Amino acid sequence: MTGMAAVEQMANRSSGRVRTISPETLDLAAELIRRGEVIVIPTDTVYGVACDPFNAKAIEGIFAAKQRPHTKALQVLLPSVASIAELGLRLPDPLGILADAFLPGPFSPICEADEHCSLATVRVDDGSRTQGVRVPDSDDSRRLLEATGPLAASSANRSGLPSAQTAQQAYEQLGDSVALYIDAGPTPGPVASTVVAASADGEDGIALLREGVISAQSVHAAIREAAHASGRPGQGNQRL
Repeated sequence: MTGMAAVEQMANRSSGRVRTISPETLDLAAELIRRGEVIVIPTDTVYGVACDPFNAKAIEGIFAAKQRPHTKALQVLLPSVASIAELGLRLPDPLGILADAFLPGPFSPICEADEHCSLATVRVDDGSRTQGVRVPDSDDSRRLLEATGPLAASSANRSGLPSAQTAQQAYEQLGDSVALYIDAGPTPGPVASTVVAASADGEDGIALLREGVISAQSVHAAIREAAHASGRPGQGNQRL
């Protein structure tokens, strides 16, 4: 088979699974999520592979599609910042400051989960219960999340390969392991969100777990500016 023929065959196979974003597509996405299927969605960084965060079997589908180690946590995408508390999650200091500054947007704070939080994605480690969250700054993403509710998610690629910036790129990596690919055009990527956890020993009271779209400098500046505006000393150990 020639290279062009292979491309045409893949395009034909994907045609039934890749759909442009529309009210009908959003209804289908919501139904698939309720049935425990895995879908691919646009975000404000790259495309993500997503499922019901309360369904442990569906979550296994993400790990299988990505061939991703289970030691790596999944984020939960939310339609609004208010959804954090509604799910039994809390932003420890000073992550609330950063959420005010950067959400919605490419910022992923690590929340603390209370004992009543029923998300199947919560990470339990040495007695602590934590969950990374995102509120994408994308009208298409928010429309989708309002239709489906919160979604467990990871970037839409095989583990170790480049993140997909189009629905077709995601299909080329994940294929028929995903029930639906929602095509909203190219995303801004390829840089992912910035992941931050609270840390009593860290500079300004945080640990930068992944530097992404939002720079480390911007993260620290937001904390220090908020501390200055309130007349309080900065968080943690500052190394200026």
